[in-house]
Amino acid sequence: MSMKIIGHRGARGLAPENTLKAFEKALEHHVDEIELDVRVTKDGKTVIIHNPFLKDPAGNKLEINKTTFEELQKHKPDLASLEESIAFVNRRVPMLIEIKPRVPTKQAVAVLRDFLGKGWRPEDFLLASFSQKILRELHRELPEIQKVVIERWSGVKASYRARQVGTKRLNMRSWWLWSGFLRSMQRGGYQIAPYTMNNPAKVRKWQRYLYGVITDYPDRFE
Repeated sequence: MSMKIIGHRGARGLAPENTLKAFEKALEHHVDEIELDVRVTKDGKTVIIHNPFLKDPAGNKLEINKTTFEELQKHKPDLASLEESIAFVNRRVPMLIEIKPRVPTKQAVAVLRDFLGKGWRPEDFLLASFSQKILRELHRELPEIQKVVIERWSGVKASYRARQVGTKRLNMRSWWLWSGFLRSMQRGGYQIAPYTMNNPAKVRKWQRYLYGVITDYPDRFE
């Protein structure tokens, strides 16, 4: 199996991150998966944004969970909802959906159930989080969708968390990884994708041990 190329926040090195333009760029460069971040607004809308606040060009700082979707869009017109993003990608590649810590899961679960009811398959999505509480909730509500553990450095903790939600997929910070560790995890059946890696030369040293690589620049890996 060849190493997968996973577009980080779409393709954040090529277009504004977590936007439909970033997803379009990722698809143009033939990614195998698109990673994106989900938060929930004051009025319960699932939106694609990394930070817990939005800072516009005028310097206004708005907390996502305390502001309505309509108000946020006035300050960031390209702010997309989860529904828009799924419809835009439209099953061309799987979407690796990260629910940020302390974000409620019920809204995203409802959106995904709606798309599953419309003919999308469980394989069209992956659900990820740094938060084990969130992963357990998602595993309970959507057991048919594969989970992805996001862990910064500990292989022991990552594998423990993975067993709790029945997965072998791990996204781990690249800073702490080395060939011996990756080889050992691969022998254990784990599928590791380090984040965030933009240097193809460094990736080539590890490629035989990796499931995939999460990158801001998918064009560098074509």
